[in-house]
Amino acid sequence: MEKASAQQSRANVARNAGIVSLAVMASRVLGLVRDQIFALLFGAGLQYDAFLTAFRVPNLLRDLLAEGALSSAFVTSFTQTLQQKGKAAAIRLSNRVATLIVAFIAVVSICAWIFTPEIVRTLAPGFSAVPGKAELTVELTRIMIPFLLLIALAAQAMGMLNAFNIYGVPALASAFFNLGSILGGLLLGYLIGPVIGLSPIAGMAYGVVIGGFLQFAVQWPSLRRCGVGYRADWNVKDAGVRQIMRLMGPAIIGAAAVQVNVFVNTSFASAIIDPATGAVANGPVSWLNYAFRFLQFPIGVFGVAIATATLPALSRSTVNPNYQEFRQTLAHSLALVFLLCIPSAVGLAVLAHPIIALVFEHGKFTAFDTAQTANALTAYAIGLAGYGAIKVLSPAFYALNDARTPMLISLGSIVVNYVMNSLLVGRFGHVGLAFSTSAVALVNFLLLALFMRRRLGRLGGRQLAGTAVKIAVAAAALAIVAWVVNAGAGALPLHGLMLEFTRVVLAIALATATFYCFCRLLGVSELQEAVDAIGGKLMRRLKRNK
Repeated sequence: MEKASAQQSRANVARNAGIVSLAVMASRVLGLVRDQIFALLFGAGLQYDAFLTAFRVPNLLRDLLAEGALSSAFVTSFTQTLQQKGKAAAIRLSNRVATLIVAFIAVVSICAWIFTPEIVRTLAPGFSAVPGKAELTVELTRIMIPFLLLIALAAQAMGMLNAFNIYGVPALASAFFNLGSILGGLLLGYLIGPVIGLSPIAGMAYGVVIGGFLQFAVQWPSLRRCGVGYRADWNVKDAGVRQIMRLMGPAIIGAAAVQVNVFVNTSFASAIIDPATGAVANGPVSWLNYAFRFLQFPIGVFGVAIATATLPALSRSTVNPNYQEFRQTLAHSLALVFLLCIPSAVGLAVLAHPIIALVFEHGKFTAFDTAQTANALTAYAIGLAGYGAIKVLSPAFYALNDARTPMLISLGSIVVNYVMNSLLVGRFGHVGLAFSTSAVALVNFLLLALFMRRRLGRLGGRQLAGTAVKIAVAAAALAIVAWVVNAGAGALPLHGLMLEFTRVVLAIALATATFYCFCRLLGVSELQEAVDAIGGKLMRRLKRNK
């Protein structure tokens, strides 16, 4: 019976992860379109550096809440309450949490508004050396502060819908954020802005707020169909609220390692000196962001999707403790992360330059910007599998009511990142910062896996390692094919954008086919499940429609 239950749990995780992957893929594509627009209109200089730094504060909170502390802690408590006490008790819990969120974010927003200049000086001390750069960053930060409340409520809505086994709508909500920020930003920045005296970059900042509203609002109909409403409730003595608060404190730190390291990297990058001029360089912050955007695609489509589908299943396994099911579900989810993230990392590293050139090298984004961004992407890709695995492992500790372990590991990783940045930035510039972040992510993952193994007794490490080796062999074949196609495409009678498009499409298609064939030959069992999860549901629907 337990074996059948574990198999059903793994099947549900793969299926739900497939649904989330498709939705997140739409969001990431729109995110790339958004970045293309920024690259076209603003390039990689003063204005975009200022925008990115201003967005760090709300974006950090978005990552912590939507994909970290609140999501993990709330889903765990909400799912357990739903299982043990029923829907009415779970909805009361959500009302109490929402009331506390509104009060807390209101205080945070007021403090952020008052101390914005100090925050900017802390995040980007080098901006003060460039006339107008720090002042613009302060202005844009204050515009985007309301985004904090909207994204926190959107994160809670996502957690509730996931607990009700609804995954597509909350995952697709982030696509509406990108859509709203693109259309709203262009409307305010370039149509309405000139009439009311609003600069284009400020209009794009207001677009972020519009996108945050849409991300929350698009989930309302699904919540209403589940019988969820909102009524202010200040009862903080509720056992579920106390559990969430107990988990969230250390969970904020435990889920923040990568994002805090990005903050630290921004501070270092803002002060990088251009060797040609001897002055503070304009561009490193932008290059790192453009590069990390490509990394966010597989992290979101694979890592976050698998983690989102895994956490409710793990939380249900702890209601009436079934640790055999817990272990099998977790090990299976990690294997899926390896299967999808390792080849993605290899492909991004090999094809970094043509991909960046194809997507961003237009308008004010120069060939020099492409080369610098591609170098950063290659360094970031080294840690991709670690990033994805952390997304699965950290919430697994929260399902066991243990937020302390990931917190301590993350605290250590932040210190290591700072030391590595100090050692590498002088010699390798922004590429050293990207490599440092990747190395820390891999160390973080290995420590999380080690402590989880100690907690559960075993984690199926030998089987996971065997799967990872097979995937690495297939990924090596993928790398060879991608490199050969990339190098050989230069002989085609094509130029410019058409050449880069052909080079990227051919390389990805042939390399993916090679990886698939090698995985089949090597007997990677998770391969077919991943294919069924991502494409099977869609094909079944098409057949029914026929």
